Amino acid sequence: MTITDTPAKDTAPDGLNSFYNPLSALSGGVATTDRIRHVKLSALTLPLDTPISDAKVLTGRQKPMTEIAFLFVEILTENGHSGIGFSYSKRAGGPAQYAHAKEIADNIIGEDPSDIGRIYTKLLWAGASVGRSGVATQAIAAIDIALYDLKAKRADLPLAKLLGAYRDSVQTYNTSGGFLQAPIDQVKERASQSLADGIGGIKIKVGHPDSKVDIARLTAVREHLGDDVPLMVDANQQWDRPTAMRMGRIMEKFNLVWIEEPLDAYDAEGHAQLASALDTSIATGEMLSSVAEHINLIEHRSADIIQPDAPRIGGITPFLRLAAMADQAGLQLAPHFAMEIHVHLAAAYPREPWVEHFEWLNPLFNERLETSNGRMLIPNRPGLGITLSDQALAWVSDTVEFGTK
Repeated sequence: MTITDTPAKDTAPDGLNSFYNPLSALSGGVATTDRIRHVKLSALTLPLDTPISDAKVLTGRQKPMTEIAFLFVEILTENGHSGIGFSYSKRAGGPAQYAHAKEIADNIIGEDPSDIGRIYTKLLWAGASVGRSGVATQAIAAIDIALYDLKAKRADLPLAKLLGAYRDSVQTYNTSGGFLQAPIDQVKERASQSLADGIGGIKIKVGHPDSKVDIARLTAVREHLGDDVPLMVDANQQWDRPTAMRMGRIMEKFNLVWIEEPLDAYDAEGHAQLASALDTSIATGEMLSSVAEHINLIEHRSADIIQPDAPRIGGITPFLRLAAMADQAGLQLAPHFAMEIHVHLAAAYPREPWVEHFEWLNPLFNERLETSNGRMLIPNRPGLGITLSDQALAWVSDTVEFGTK
């Protein structure tokens, strides 16, 4: 079939000028050797063993977290290549991600799976009326990640190696044992277990309405760990500017690797003031849902350590754009959550990064990431190196499929 329509020039999302032809899936050039023939979307809810509380719960802004909603995407090509990707949402938003994905996913049928950037732009335009951040791009993220997984598996390479790894392991720290609902003795016990399991650093939650509780818990953990173990704290956006400055100065004596989200995620100016005034590094960015929002942090010099989340900002395509800008600005990188994805992306970052260790997602996958000597090892399996477990399949509440098997 020959397509003779001349594509009209348009301005692509995110300021990228491109030629966009809605029939382009049928008009690939001689370089196209494969096409997407089938896409499967699955909605899945992961129950948590224990309700989780951070400062947002103690300040009355949220309820304890009891589950995580996932959007999984599986892609199959005419030549039999496959890829898997996922997005997630905590407390709310999962059904919205799934609903948006259902509306746009059929647009990739017939596309060359290698043309990830072009597919991303096409999907942005397919849902342009709901914007380029939040639910709209988080739905695209699962598709985008699946395409990268497919591309790496087709090359028989771990994703990190496909992207161009700087290292075969990354520094890792544990967060899941340091939430505020846990008694301090349990926090210390979990910290010791994490170190014994080969994890290198420990992060605990702060932001308690009574700041004396924060200092007491932090003191107990630092004394338990000793001075040499990397220690971080996370306030989950619950301080105002004066409180953050005061607490930051008090916490200088604990030799922290960073203070995370001391202020509202969108307070770039306030974070910049803290980053300038304090010796302890400021880390933030996990709650932002677009590259543009992270650019605001970079331009204001709001963070020493930037913490993007690939599923939240729209996938690996925007993550790589952001990583290039962050490196240019001299920032350290510590991606948020989803270590199954971020271990690969962090390995491909020029500056030594940190990856957050959460075992919460272990029931979803047949494989496990290994930790040793304070570092998370890049798996030697092709792609992301994950496959869905039988338990994950049992938690699926709805599926929809496009194309032909």
